[in-house]
Amino acid sequence: MGGLPTQNTSTLALPGLQQNQESAKPTTGAESKPKKKICCACPETKKLRDECIVQRGEEACAKWIEAPRICLRAEGFNV
Repeated sequence: MGGLPTQNTSTLALPGLQQNQESAKPTTGAESKPKKKICCACPETKKLRDECIVQRGEEACAKWIEAPRICLRAEGFNV
């Protein structure tokens, strides 16, 4: 009908999908090791935390105090 190829395209896409999944696996292992020094990681969240503490005090900034910790864990640090 209509001259369109009748090949199953899902089997053609599957090998490419498997390659993408395999290439992602080694990356997850590498992400657990920090790529930076802890002092240089997450500068944005640390800056916001520091500004909040100066302006409002530690008690009012619990959310901003935890944010750099979450970021550092995502970078591969054990904090």
